[in-house]
Amino acid sequence: MCADGEAVRGTRGGELPPLWVEEPAVRPRLPDPIRDAAVRSVLIVAFTLIQAVIAFLCTMAGSWLAFPMVLSSVASTVVATWAVLDVWVTRQVWNQRNGVVSVPSSTARERRRERRRVRHAAGAAERPGAGRMGQHKAGSLSRA
Repeated sequence: MCADGEAVRGTRGGELPPLWVEEPAVRPRLPDPIRDAAVRSVLIVAFTLIQAVIAFLCTMAGSWLAFPMVLSSVASTVVATWAVLDVWVTRQVWNQRNGVVSVPSSTARERRRERRRVRHAAGAAERPGAGRMGQHKAGSLSRA
């Protein structure tokens, strides 16, 4: 608050600046099944790491809980490995079912353009009177 009891406002006409500014995403959002598998995997790996630290500390302290914690940490490591593989498999399945947006290399793109030019030139040579729209004879009707 200012000395005269009025709240401090933004520079333009007494408006406060927005608290949240929406910015476009740099990368598109992951599909839901992949995101679910990734979140599940992160949680399981985090739990496994915490469990391994507790097992280590129990071992250093000589606690009776050390042996069961080590056994469960080994089992959790297997589960965490499975969860990480699940993310990879889910991603592969999603790409296979829903298609992948591929970006061809510049050489492949150039070859495709060249094949397209040759194909269009061959097609234009076969069709009489084929060309741009404005190049037809005067008085001829368009073919639709």
